[in-house]
Amino acid sequence: MEKSKADLESDVIPDVESNQDLLSEESTARPAWGSKVQYILAQVGFSVGLGNVWRFPYLCHQNGGGAFLLLYLLLLLIIGIPLFFLELAAGQSIRQGSIGVWKYISPRLMGIGFASCVVCSFVALYYNVIIAWSLFYLGNSFQSPLPWNDCPETVNQTISETECEDSSATVYFWYRKALHVSDSIEESGGLDPALTGCLFAAWALVCLAMIKGIKSSGKVLYFSSLFPYVVLFCFLIRALLLEGAADGIRIMFTPNLSIWGDMQVWRQAATQVFFALGLGFGTIIAYSSYNRQDNNCHFDGLLVAFINFLTSILATLVVFAVLGFRANIITQNCAERNIATLSKLAVNGSLSAVLPENFTDYSAAQYSAWYRELNNDTEQLLLREWEVGDFQTDLKLLFTSVSNLIYFSILAVLCCIIGFLLGLVFVQHSGNYFVTMFDDYSATLPLLVVVAFEAFAVAWIYGADRFLNDIEKMLGWRPWRIYKYMWRFVSLGAMLCLLLASLLRMILKRPTYQAWNREKAEEQQLEYPPWALGVLVGLIVVAALPIPVMFLRQLLIERFPGHSRGTGVAVPTEEEEETEEKESPADPDPRGNGYVLVQAEDGQD
Repeated sequence: MEKSKADLESDVIPDVESNQDLLSEESTARPAWGSKVQYILAQVGFSVGLGNVWRFPYLCHQNGGGAFLLLYLLLLLIIGIPLFFLELAAGQSIRQGSIGVWKYISPRLMGIGFASCVVCSFVALYYNVIIAWSLFYLGNSFQSPLPWNDCPETVNQTISETECEDSSATVYFWYRKALHVSDSIEESGGLDPALTGCLFAAWALVCLAMIKGIKSSGKVLYFSSLFPYVVLFCFLIRALLLEGAADGIRIMFTPNLSIWGDMQVWRQAATQVFFALGLGFGTIIAYSSYNRQDNNCHFDGLLVAFINFLTSILATLVVFAVLGFRANIITQNCAERNIATLSKLAVNGSLSAVLPENFTDYSAAQYSAWYRELNNDTEQLLLREWEVGDFQTDLKLLFTSVSNLIYFSILAVLCCIIGFLLGLVFVQHSGNYFVTMFDDYSATLPLLVVVAFEAFAVAWIYGADRFLNDIEKMLGWRPWRIYKYMWRFVSLGAMLCLLLASLLRMILKRPTYQAWNREKAEEQQLEYPPWALGVLVGLIVVAALPIPVMFLRQLLIERFPGHSRGTGVAVPTEEEEETEEKESPADPDPRGNGYVLVQAEDGQD
């Protein structure tokens, strides 16, 4: 009886390099996408999410507005698109998941797939906390007036809370009402009941999305992938009608190129490319593995990357327009307070000669015009920077994102329960600081490592020319030659430089996090304590550890083949090798290639 390709792979002692073409043949039935539209929507639905709506606008403001946009676009062209195409082509040609793909290319690099799983786990832990925050705000948004609209009054209800007055109503609500944040990462403060409930709801939603896997695609994909755009366009129209929206958008597109000298900005831009496209997580490979082998994955890569970039710009426009309006409100309130203060001083006669007539009747716009005439350019710049205000709080009000990962029902529920329990560390009073830690270090550096090894495995271990030959056999035409040089030199070199520079920065400058100081009613940078540094380093090591561990394991299997029987490794017979060689990977019939069309729940293919 002939063995299947999967059986032969489990029996053969792996070579240092795979000696077979990537075009894979599976005799067991493998589901396929019911239509090309469903597949594109699935890729867009995976890549477009919190990374575009929350993370991108936040980083854009934090790192120079238009300068970050230009840097992101640059890295998207030299790293994002080439490696996105690489993952799509590898998954479609080999038709296996992330672990199987890299094992197929070189068994010694099978750890790349396991590292992707670890990084996915870390990101899922804190991304679901962000969704929990969004659910918390969603629940509070049904109140009228909104609880973050005005500062709360003190016990005697005659004056406003001082901490709120010294910051803003939105900032106060975020830190003191939503998070009940502690002063530092060292002060736990216990679990927050409301956020714990929201976190449970977030994991429950993820579990429901995962439980049926690809079979639940159907109409769900059309809704989950397209509805966020309807919401974003509605938000954009409303935001553009707000007073001050143009100021926020102007700041968004005003480049401050001096930030390009900060390596931290380059690392964050590169990581955002990974987050936005989903590079290194294994999901792109998994989704593309359910395609026909004649599918034009090159066009898919360019299309999804273009849609993703436009989505990031759209979401950032919405956010900056709203924040421009918010800055306008803050400016008006400040002007009204200053008019009242100066008017009181004028009554005493100290400013009667300075203030114009009818000063007490000035509007905020008139006051601002008068004030600007009194100050030099430097002071005007400081005022403009102050008017922009604190953007971080409002960026965390937005979300959208649905995951359609292929898991069995029991495994999905179990994973979600474990994820919820581990995520409790993020909903204690110091939880926001752990979210910052995970966002900065548990995924960024490990993602660089994972994607760099992916490029190295294809471009140098398997061979860039050989990979392009396989793609040519699969598509019927040869992709652009520039991809060979991008994979081998430009993309890989850029990632290695970013990785080394980031590690060097961590060594030379102690990592910090942003904490809330209640007494000063402002944010401040604090250094991580020694135990937190240990956790931080441990996250990076654990995420990257599967790569060297699986490499050493494979070396031992190759070095001691007689002791590998317990691992299921055996030498194939000549008859089995001949059978394997006779198998043709070029059969265009999807059913003959091990495909069975997945019936969507609505009964459509």
